[in-house]
Amino acid sequence: MYAVVDLQTTGTKTSWHDRIVEVAIVRLDGAGRVLDEWCTLVNPDRDLGPQELHGITGAEARRAPLFAELAGQVAQRLAGQLVVAHNLFFDADFLNAEFGKLGVAVPVDDELGLCTMRLAGHYLPTASRSLTACRAAAGLGPHREYSALHGARAAAELLAYYLERAGDPPPWAELLDEARQAKWPALPVTTIAPVPRRRPEEREPHFLTRLVDRLPRQLNPKADAYLALLDGVMLDRHISASEADQLVTIAGRIGLSRADAEFLHHRYLSGLAAVALADQVLTPAERLDLDGVAELLGLTSADVDRALADAAAIPAAQPAQWQLSPGDQVVFTGPLNPPREHLEVDALTHGLRTARKVTKQTRLLVAADPDSLSGVAKLARQYGIPIVTTTAYKAMLEALLAASR
Repeated sequence: MYAVVDLQTTGTKTSWHDRIVEVAIVRLDGAGRVLDEWCTLVNPDRDLGPQELHGITGAEARRAPLFAELAGQVAQRLAGQLVVAHNLFFDADFLNAEFGKLGVAVPVDDELGLCTMRLAGHYLPTASRSLTACRAAAGLGPHREYSALHGARAAAELLAYYLERAGDPPPWAELLDEARQAKWPALPVTTIAPVPRRRPEEREPHFLTRLVDRLPRQLNPKADAYLALLDGVMLDRHISASEADQLVTIAGRIGLSRADAEFLHHRYLSGLAAVALADQVLTPAERLDLDGVAELLGLTSADVDRALADAAAIPAAQPAQWQLSPGDQVVFTGPLNPPREHLEVDALTHGLRTARKVTKQTRLLVAADPDSLSGVAKLARQYGIPIVTTTAYKAMLEALLAASR
């Protein structure tokens, strides 16, 4: 009877090409009892906008289906139901925009559904219209704002509060009849399973677990290709989900087993240990860095100890270190902190060149989220250009400055 909707989006305006990144639908019966719940992340096929507002990362969104792949399921869950939302105008606008991109119109409108925010004036003694304030006025207590599902549940509870006071039939009985008779487009309903958010405490399985597990063999002569990619991936001491995919892909392409990759990780760590001990002094910062690299590579602190011992006993040839050079072109993408303008000025001050678009001449892309889904980030991956965080970029500038002294 009722379908309570909540969305998380890349921004606030469809006219600015903002998209849905999470959709939740909670269906209720006429008495306000929950019948079922459904929620999934959505790949917006663009950058995620201010991620601090919705808390969704590129690593999560990239594994989610596109709205086009979910449209049939969304339509099926809304068909015949009176659509409800807190600030329905906003949610209806985004739903219409997403379905509109598929060339279909849907009967979702703030005049054809129920807005729990607008109904507050009839049922609550408060002038505030936020969902939190409305729930407080209804005595429902605070709600979690972790995801779209929490928002939909919170609005559903508020609707149930209204239903208790609205009487039978409710004042919007005519809207219920119209919703039952409304025509929805016939869209294919896929069997794609919802992709939930990862809980904050959940961690992505290490990419090594995705490699074929077989006995070590003679080192693959093409292993340098894997090490070269690993060198670029480790620039910012962070392996994004996209970079993990790249490592798994190239390992499969050149026939590396899990044991092969682990051997190469030990070799890579040994090279870094040799660099750290080049001046015969291991600083606390260098040890911390080596421990961090080991964890990223699926190795342990004991492996670091062994790499350092080997490096001290037999000084290894130091691997060439990737670094920026004067004249290199750097591109920035996403809602950065500090702002892009400040970073660009800093880059010019250090003798670098900046651009707004990635080309094959670009040396580095600095992103708010290394797993960014923006077109700029996609092109950088296609060209094999490293993508790093602002923190890593600042360290690279410091290295560039030190090298120039």
